[in-house]
Amino acid sequence: MSGHRFEQVTGRRGLAEFLALTDRLYADEPRYVPTPRQQIRRWWADGVPLYVLRDAHGAVVGRTTLHTDADLDAKLGRRCQLFGLTEFTAPAAGPLFDAITAHAGADRDLLFGPVALLPNQAGGVITSGFDDRGFVDSAWNPPRYPAAYEAYGFARRFVSDTWICPVPAPVEPPPALGGQPDGARLELHRGDARRLDEQLDLLRGMLNDSFAQLGYYTPISAAQLRRQTDGLAYLLDSALLLYLTRDGQPVAFVLCVPDISAFLVAARGDLGPVNQLRLLATRRRYRREAVLIVKGVLPEFQGRGYQRLLSAHLHHNLHAGGYTTLRSTYVGRDNPASAAQYRRLGGRPLHGYTFYAKER
Repeated sequence: MSGHRFEQVTGRRGLAEFLALTDRLYADEPRYVPTPRQQIRRWWADGVPLYVLRDAHGAVVGRTTLHTDADLDAKLGRRCQLFGLTEFTAPAAGPLFDAITAHAGADRDLLFGPVALLPNQAGGVITSGFDDRGFVDSAWNPPRYPAAYEAYGFARRFVSDTWICPVPAPVEPPPALGGQPDGARLELHRGDARRLDEQLDLLRGMLNDSFAQLGYYTPISAAQLRRQTDGLAYLLDSALLLYLTRDGQPVAFVLCVPDISAFLVAARGDLGPVNQLRLLATRRRYRREAVLIVKGVLPEFQGRGYQRLLSAHLHHNLHAGGYTTLRSTYVGRDNPASAAQYRRLGGRPLHGYTFYAKER
């Protein structure tokens, strides 16, 4: 790492330099959608260690976080050094990875990332589909990123794809609800901004139960969910948050949000109060494309067609709302049932997607 200096961000000037790196790297790149600055500032204020890599002239040429999570360690059966928000100029890749390796905790035996802050929240690297733009809650990076990781000896983990689907006019009405042949009663519920906290907590229980078997997933706490969905109420399209109850018991859900990627790019990730008001005033402009953030079915009710039923109602709501395109955050290639639902909608894989791991 000759000529480079790796240092932890300890003040607001360093934080500003950390944030500004992506402004320089992606100044003329509309495909890159920045992580909201307020979220990064909140992580820093909460004690997440942020680092910058400086070249011989003192310019910031790389950045990352270095953090750990006991739940993910238990899930993977390894003591992981996590890293995230990881960006670098082409010449800085090797020195940055050297620094991450050197500064990892002495008790950590596996480097894993990039995650922000966990793989069930955000992060990752795209490995194909570079010509297609990124979107909210997903990654976009140039082809040199996966090449740099793999040249350094990182191996792909949790290989996945994001998806893109058209929203044509439905050819038939959505499936009937109410009384079912087995005697159960199914009811469909929509999002409600006035009850959003209550509904999100209900979704959190279903999310934790339905995703528990996935290799990368660790349970989301109420506090984590509040941080991840901060500001969702003013963005929510109630027709795109749907959940299904069976005899009053919640059994399946889907959460989509309008795709505000173009706004985030134009605002360089600044969702401060002024830009939140601008977004609120212009939100109808961003109701042509949507992002499916997460969906799931309780394990004991999987295989009964409940997610397909929800998808049909979602399709009708998207079309009725004027949406023309639906994108989905990453779906593991070991989860063909979830991918099949996108294929039925006429969708295709958008970006190849992966996380990276390296033994120390």
